[in-house]
Amino acid sequence: MNRLHDEVVLVTGGAKGIGRAVVERFVAEGAKVVVLDRDAEQLHLLRERYPDQVDTVAGDVTEYAAHAGAVELALARFGKLDCYIGNAGIWDWYRRIDRLDPEVLAQVFDAIFRVNVMANMLGVRASVEAIRKTAGSYIFTVSPAGFYAGGGGALYTASKHAMVGLIRQLAAEYAPQLRVNGVAPGGSATELSGPKELQLDGRKLSEDPRLAAMIEAGTPLKKVWRPEDHTGHYVLLASRTDSPATTAAILHSDGGMEVRGAG
Repeated sequence: MNRLHDEVVLVTGGAKGIGRAVVERFVAEGAKVVVLDRDAEQLHLLRERYPDQVDTVAGDVTEYAAHAGAVELALARFGKLDCYIGNAGIWDWYRRIDRLDPEVLAQVFDAIFRVNVMANMLGVRASVEAIRKTAGSYIFTVSPAGFYAGGGGALYTASKHAMVGLIRQLAAEYAPQLRVNGVAPGGSATELSGPKELQLDGRKLSEDPRLAAMIEAGTPLKKVWRPEDHTGHYVLLASRTDSPATTAAILHSDGGMEVRGAG
């Protein structure tokens, strides 16, 4: 442990699920963490649990001001910013676009891409000057859906493919000063929810036993993963000593979904 001693990290969507597990793992590794999330109650609990290592901003990741406020808090509270982790996301629950009214399709597209793609761009814009000063890095949560079909519907899959492209483009643009990488967790029962335009904002992936059974049956390692099972990849990519030569990489943490085969 202590691989991230004195590193300062900003995590979006860090109040629950994989984001929460990343926050807790980074604290255990010696980092100071600022969390941007809209769940004020869970943020309060995080601050109570880690008063010296965690501070929080309750805000909407689709608004630039929320990211700017989180960066300002990191600088004011901890003096710098070393790493930005864009983790907030929403899922489309396998909704097919041919079963959505055109007006609803447009609304859902906007909702998913604003959270899954644009929010990360806003976060980069708000944080890049601070991270340049520390020669730090970016890490984005992708998904197996960023590489092949079956991880969601067309809207979610397209948004995660877009994130693969964003990581590669930013890695090219920001080299050699900054590293830009991603983690693609899959096969997990988390609290990931969907867009309110589909009345899915109150539904959680972890509460659907059918999905857990599908995950277990559909992955070579035959297991439903916990959020904390993915956090080591984030630590590796954030570490200045363990991955200094790594950029434009996306680490798969999905139980081997890519080699499922035709059966």
